[in-house]
Amino acid sequence: MAIKQVKVDVNELSLGMYVSGLDRPWSQTPFPLQGFYLRDLQEVNQLKILCKHVYIDVEKGRAPIAAGLKKLDKAGSRVKAAGREHESTTILEPLAPLKIQRNLYREISPLQKEVKKAKQLHQKVYGAVVEIIDILETQQLDNLSLGETRKVASEMVDSVLRNPDAFTWLSRVQEKDEHTYSHAVRCSVWAILFGRHIGLPKRDLDVLAMAVLLKDVGKVMLDAALIANTNRSPEEELLYETFVDLGADILRKTPGVEPRMISIVKTHCERLNGSGYPQHLVGDKIPLLGKIAGIVTYYDFVTNPRGSRHPIAPSKAVAKLYELRNIQFQEELVVEFIRAIGLYPTGTLVELSTGEVGVVVEQNFERRLKPKVIVVLDTFKQPLRDYVLMDLSEDDKRKQALLDSGKKTRYEIEKIEIARDLEPGSYDVDIATIRDQYLLRNEKTGLMALLSKLKG
Repeated sequence: MAIKQVKVDVNELSLGMYVSGLDRPWSQTPFPLQGFYLRDLQEVNQLKILCKHVYIDVEKGRAPIAAGLKKLDKAGSRVKAAGREHESTTILEPLAPLKIQRNLYREISPLQKEVKKAKQLHQKVYGAVVEIIDILETQQLDNLSLGETRKVASEMVDSVLRNPDAFTWLSRVQEKDEHTYSHAVRCSVWAILFGRHIGLPKRDLDVLAMAVLLKDVGKVMLDAALIANTNRSPEEELLYETFVDLGADILRKTPGVEPRMISIVKTHCERLNGSGYPQHLVGDKIPLLGKIAGIVTYYDFVTNPRGSRHPIAPSKAVAKLYELRNIQFQEELVVEFIRAIGLYPTGTLVELSTGEVGVVVEQNFERRLKPKVIVVLDTFKQPLRDYVLMDLSEDDKRKQALLDSGKKTRYEIEKIEIARDLEPGSYDVDIATIRDQYLLRNEKTGLMALLSKLKG
């Protein structure tokens, strides 16, 4: 497919344009995505500071006046995703633009305060999901009631709205032998985080959370060996795919289930180019909430594959998802999802520019590339006797103030960045223990002093 691009002076930028290239490496900018729509003036101003000119894709976004066009041929490639291989053809059918309400949920509850509520709620969510699965496995459909599940799903939405990090932490570490349960909860959390980011109304978030929690209920009707098999034959794959319709049928027979929930369950495996199932829907024939459910399901499938001891690094999962933009998933939604979760979600093991290794413990929603990190290994990858809490954003501000005041030169100050994220298990770091120590640090004697040190 030919992509039409033009070189544009940064002073000619306007909202609605799609920035596809810069005059400098993307890695030297705060933009986590190589390609994005200009949606607010802050992004325009950032580009004016960083660049002299950029490249605009005039087929995806608004074109500058009297622009000359440069055609770049981009050959299609073959990609393999979630067990099915297909030609990576780009969707030509126009899609309805997203209606995004940024900063709709501004108030953030302190992490330590919210995590206490979230921890209790997390167990309630698991309990509700397990109860439903148990009832379905014993075929006692008359006893199936979703009242408690609806309640805890709504409470989970409230918790994520108050502080997105609290539930993310509790969903980060996979529990052994509970793949289906933990997958459902994690996906629901990702969906709420995503919906919160794009400003979905609370009512839509409740429906989305509930539907994603129940999206795999049809699997209880299939043989466990079939579900666990990661190398299914074509015939087995077709049988496996029936879980979507089976789940929708179960929910239709269950009192109090909204039609929109059933719609999400039916369409969460559909893909933009028709390569999904069971109806092979294309484009906007897939409802928005179904598209969101599909993205979070795919992301969790990649980061937490069944049968794997460790999930992959988030940046690799993001890269896989980004490759499928405008192929399996709507590009705008992919971009916004990555912005919502960040390149380094809470719980990610990272290597800093100093060579030290740490764990991301809390997000900075204003500066996604500058989260709070607990440093656990030194530059030689040896365990530190005392863990160090480092707020990369505050560290950057403090050092920048020294530069601005002339007290230090850029040769005397080393700004600390996240160099890369690491595969979980790369080093002997117990992320669950780090999590517990950080979240409960106010309750443990002496731990607050231990973690209050900021690295200079």
